[in-house]
Amino acid sequence: MNTPNIGFSLAEKFAIVQALDALILADGTVHNEEINTLSELMYRIDFDSNFIVQARNISAKQCELVLTTMSDAKKQALVEILEEMAIADGFVHEKEADLIASILVNLRILQAQN
Repeated sequence: MNTPNIGFSLAEKFAIVQALDALILADGTVHNEEINTLSELMYRIDFDSNFIVQARNISAKQCELVLTTMSDAKKQALVEILEEMAIADGFVHEKEADLIASILVNLRILQAQN
């Protein structure tokens, strides 16, 4: 997949990296393929490994606020990025799917299930 260069702001990059980090850790195993995908995304989105540490220090609420205020085009790009990361290891774990669904609900892209 080739994420278009739609110019994420610094705050958006931190929020995206935090979401990616959570997704990588969701199933309890960090797979080599996930690390490779993250490396590719670093180049395409223009961030470095320091972003991961810094993103972990930003509150989830702040990241959620940043992600929800992104344009529809950026939200769609985020969905594609998250899907790419989830399938990186060849299998979408239930916890990864749940996390993505939660993010999509927060972005108001998906209706919450009762």
